[in-house]
Amino acid sequence: MRMRTTAAVAVGTLALTALAVPAAQADGGYGDTAITKVTVNGGKNVVLGVSEVKKFTVSVTARDDSGIEGADISVHGPGFGYMSSTTRCSGSTCSATFTVDPKADLMYSNDYAGTWYVDAWVDAGDGDYIWKEKAASFKFQRASRQTVNASPEPVKKGGTITVTGWLSRANWDDFKYHGYTSQSVKLQFRKKGSSTYTTVKTVKTNSKGDAKTTVKASVDGYWRYSFAGTSTTPAATATGDYVDVK
Repeated sequence: MRMRTTAAVAVGTLALTALAVPAAQADGGYGDTAITKVTVNGGKNVVLGVSEVKKFTVSVTARDDSGIEGADISVHGPGFGYMSSTTRCSGSTCSATFTVDPKADLMYSNDYAGTWYVDAWVDAGDGDYIWKEKAASFKFQRASRQTVNASPEPVKKGGTITVTGWLSRANWDDFKYHGYTSQSVKLQFRKKGSSTYTTVKTVKTNSKGDAKTTVKASVDGYWRYSFAGTSTTPAATATGDYVDVK
């Protein structure tokens, strides 16, 4: 006899306690049902700031010679994070949409950021089924911001340009953006008339998330800082700041 393990949580929202996590069970199944594709949020990481409600969809495509009858899709991650939602199927693809409100669901929970997994149970028309606890993975991340300021403007050729910037990310403890410390950011330059940025040097943010360095002025162009991102925080690139070299 097959048996599903479910948990009582609000549909589509984040459960905040360890009690909400379903009991672990090994992958398994019966018959020839197979999961062929899993897509989360259109292939993009799920990024949340401090106030905007985020919705994302998880789609699971499966095959069976008798057709797909139904499915249960949920997701789980670090910090005992767990979400379930109503799953609907159309043909061989079943989808569930999840809603996360930072101020309602993420309070005091920065630990939720990181790698999350899709759990999928799919039923076929002939009684066959398949269960995968980690059918796919995705990143659940704290939104990031990167600023830049290059000065003086204008500057004499051969003069010194000071380039400052601030790297910050969403903090779900107080719903504000805080400096992201001890992170490497690339200082990049784009010559006027060009469409390509080139990395000049790499700078480390300080204890407040600030980056600062100096360069010599040679030609007109745009300066920016670019952060590559981490498992918990997405990449962020500042809009280039133009400096006129006289």
